[in-house]
Amino acid sequence: MPNRNVSREKAFLVMVRLKQEAAGLCEPAEELEHLARSAGAEISGAVAHDCRRLDPAYFITQGRREALQQQVLETGADIVIFDADLSPAQQRNLEDFLAVKVIDRTALILDIFAQRARSKEGKLQIELAQLDYLMPRLKGRGLQMSRLGGGIGTRGPGETQLETDRRTIKDRMKRLRRDLEHVEVSRKVQRQNRSGQCAALVGYTNAGKSTLLNLLAGSNVAAENRLFSTLDPTMRKVSLAAGASVLVSDTVGFIRALPHQLIAAFKATLEEVREAELLLHVIDCTSPCAEEQAAAVDVVLSEIGARDRETIFVLNKIDAVRDAGTLRQLGRRFKPSAAVSARTGEGIAGLRSLMAGWLSRRMPHMYFRVPATETRIIERIMHSGTVYSSAADDADMLIEARIDSAIAHSLRRFAVPAFYHSD
Repeated sequence: MPNRNVSREKAFLVMVRLKQEAAGLCEPAEELEHLARSAGAEISGAVAHDCRRLDPAYFITQGRREALQQQVLETGADIVIFDADLSPAQQRNLEDFLAVKVIDRTALILDIFAQRARSKEGKLQIELAQLDYLMPRLKGRGLQMSRLGGGIGTRGPGETQLETDRRTIKDRMKRLRRDLEHVEVSRKVQRQNRSGQCAALVGYTNAGKSTLLNLLAGSNVAAENRLFSTLDPTMRKVSLAAGASVLVSDTVGFIRALPHQLIAAFKATLEEVREAELLLHVIDCTSPCAEEQAAAVDVVLSEIGARDRETIFVLNKIDAVRDAGTLRQLGRRFKPSAAVSARTGEGIAGLRSLMAGWLSRRMPHMYFRVPATETRIIERIMHSGTVYSSAADDADMLIEARIDSAIAHSLRRFAVPAFYHSD
């Protein structure tokens, strides 16, 4: 029988910032604590340092190392988690000095993703990201890497007892990339077969994207109050005014300094965001770091080539806002925006109105009279948007549809002026 009373690892958290950078940062301590707890750690202590310089061999200076060593001993910590990226050499040197496991921010986030992955695609993407992270850390560790799978920062590949020599890992990564290429091709085919306009929910992790999608679409997508609860993309049809609709996808939440390994591995998933015509950027307006979180999302959007998409900002959780001034400030900072509560439904009508306005600009509502012999034109209209009605009229087809403005312009010779309107 498995032991159900396995104790959680006791983690000591270390936040280090260069003094010239620290002034502009929102408090990172609370976020690191949430990440560590999400990974299953019990927090034994924490320390924050502002440093003038970083030690190239140990990341922190000798005085800081000695103080940290004493704190680890006093708290009985099993693991030290740094809120920064450590080089392989820094990680090894710190482990030797502190005599406990040391992981960095990237390893912590990868560990959480490994726990959250449920679909075959998600597991493939996480394993590729973890192996990419592991490769430069093989040097000098030898058989020590066989301990993979023993706790936070080591889940994933180790659970399958994967051999950790470079050739084996490289071969495995090639297979994973090949499998993910098939996933990417499959997703591309699915996108090509969709009709209508697509929007994507983006935002900082735990901003309420899945809850918002459930409210907009009347669906039951899993929504939990925890970091990275959604890894696999979910798409739902959202109905708007006058029978119009938009396909809205929900995908992985972003975070400050999202590991590059994850961005690369989740290319197929994040493609849903890059290919969307509209972004619904969900912002947790109860967070004191709301503006910094929005900026972190913009960084990731830039990395995946989606920064230039038309965007509606969704100021979520207004039911929990205590300071109306903060909400007004965010409304002035982010435009166009809708203040909503995905939990209570307050303000959703305003968001739907903004989405309908965008759709009207993007997809004008038109009537076409097309000769029945022009079958390719008829098929193009039928598959380029939302068709409300079609009927034969002598030798012509009368079609009422809402289609992409560029396509509508190219087919303007078939538009019936008396029936054309844009709402």
